[in-house]
Amino acid sequence: MSSGQDVGDVYADTMGRIRAQKKDRARLGMEAIMWITYSEEPLSPEELCQALGVKIGSPDLDNDNAPSTRTILNCGLGLVTVDSSSSKVRLVHFTLQEYILANPALFCSPHLMIAEVCLTYLHFRCIKDRSPTLDSPPPTTPFLEYASRHWGAHARRQTSTSVISLALELLDGFNEHISYELLLGEEFEESRTLRCKYDDIENCTALHVAAFLGVLEIMVALLKMDKWDLNATDWCGRTALIWAVKRADGAMVKVLLEQDGVDPDIADPDGRTALSCAAWNGSVGIVEMLLARSDVSPDIAALWGRTPLSLAAENGDGEIVRRLLERNDVNPDSRGVDGHTPLSLAAGFGSWRRKEGSERVVKTLLERNDVDPDSADKSGRTPLSWAAGNGHPEIVLMLLEQNDVNPGSADRNGRTPLSWAAGNGHPGIVLMLLEQNDVNPDTTDRDGRTPLSWAAGPRRLRLIDKKGCERVVRTLLERNDVNPDTTDGDGRTPLSWAAENGCGEVLRMLLERNDVNPDRADNTGRTPLLRAAKHGRKGTVDMLIRRNDVNPNTIDEGGRTLFSWACEGGSSEIVQALLELYDVNPNAADKSGRTPMSWAAGCGHEGIAEMLFQRNHI
Repeated sequence: MSSGQDVGDVYADTMGRIRAQKKDRARLGMEAIMWITYSEEPLSPEELCQALGVKIGSPDLDNDNAPSTRTILNCGLGLVTVDSSSSKVRLVHFTLQEYILANPALFCSPHLMIAEVCLTYLHFRCIKDRSPTLDSPPPTTPFLEYASRHWGAHARRQTSTSVISLALELLDGFNEHISYELLLGEEFEESRTLRCKYDDIENCTALHVAAFLGVLEIMVALLKMDKWDLNATDWCGRTALIWAVKRADGAMVKVLLEQDGVDPDIADPDGRTALSCAAWNGSVGIVEMLLARSDVSPDIAALWGRTPLSLAAENGDGEIVRRLLERNDVNPDSRGVDGHTPLSLAAGFGSWRRKEGSERVVKTLLERNDVDPDSADKSGRTPLSWAAGNGHPEIVLMLLEQNDVNPGSADRNGRTPLSWAAGNGHPGIVLMLLEQNDVNPDTTDRDGRTPLSWAAGPRRLRLIDKKGCERVVRTLLERNDVNPDTTDGDGRTPLSWAAENGCGEVLRMLLERNDVNPDRADNTGRTPLLRAAKHGRKGTVDMLIRRNDVNPNTIDEGGRTLFSWACEGGSSEIVQALLELYDVNPNAADKSGRTPMSWAAGCGHEGIAEMLFQRNHI
């Protein structure tokens, strides 16, 4: 086959031959392909067989109608197979699904057919008679879980009066049906950790389920019954309106808001109203609908004191922020429980989600006279501190242009924006801050650590840009007003931190300095070499141990040697190298009486322990 058109011709020809089979074989072959193509998740052979055996309008399950897997494969003429690794039925090649989806006329209303089969199945007497509290579907009804969880997804795509009728009948007393917990299983799990009424599941009405599923036609049919409490909350404390908002279903939200007596300001257990949820989701149209109502309070604080404006600002949603700020009853500088304002949330967190949007939010907020650009949260961090620490240079620049922003302000731990930018490896922001006259490049925090110390040895190394840290260190070492060998409260130098974290390039830059002591011990007597051995930094150990000004025989305050720390660190390469270089006594005990072998075994380093055991018995 030389082209995509050739492949399509082969599929078209094969499917023509499937349709040309005897009547029932043709139906089974084509319906199997339809189910595999349009199902919400891969089906097992047992699920597919039972689904194909469902007869619309039948009152109960008749397994004699279900074809065998072999029959389905034969009827598919090679286009249907069972995956050997997943044991799921699939099409012979992904290009077949692409071909089918590109030719929708091949199947008429597939989602409608699947929805009707699922709902018919859930109405079977053998299904309705099952206990609603079963932990898992019985083996005799393998299709039960799929039908329970996905009928709504198919009905949402295509529906009919028959599907709506079946759905309404199912939802009448739904919490007594076995499919209830299968459908809402994930939400039940969520309710275990949230402030929800897990045991109060009967509060979940048909209205909640319709909103949860997002099937507008079913919601409209339910509302015509005029028997629902529109403001009732389910076991998660959510109204049908909140579920519709969470689904970002504008059409359903509109229908619910048109009902008399609906209260859009009811909050869930997290304190989030419909407007809060819409603001967090970025649903501009729904926010507009809600703000157009006179009975919506636009400044209600949810969990952690987050208002809709705070949530939109944190999400970097400039359009929703702009619409909320048009209201006179929205506080643009509200503070949450943690002291965060919308500005600090946008400056520190929003750019992770929507970089350009967050910049627009910050710009919008800074243009207002009623927003404090230097307001500190309860940890003492300002918007500038958050933007600098999280690496948002455009926002840092906007904040530095404000006359009332102090670029050298320290938080409660004594860390400045420079310290945060340096420690998180943001060299461009470090340069911006160093250009400010009131920024001290060598200031110490409460732990005595300087920006250089943080750049040389960040605590969250796996989350930090190591190359960025190297550039920050280089920038700081080029300055005359930075002490490269200053000690913190624990007596540790930048070199000590770099050795522990295995920052090779940073270590090299520091070791090239004449004003850096490579063998300085901290308050516990540990040198950079001992720190590197403890953390299994082979490259760092090699670099330090070759130097004449580094003592490999240092013993710390606990009586522990370089070899003892290496055995705890777990690097067999370091241990082997030390055994080859020095006349090491593997049985030498520290002040607590523990030997290197004891440390290796106690830390689970069986290879090193075995190595030492063999050495003792040579």
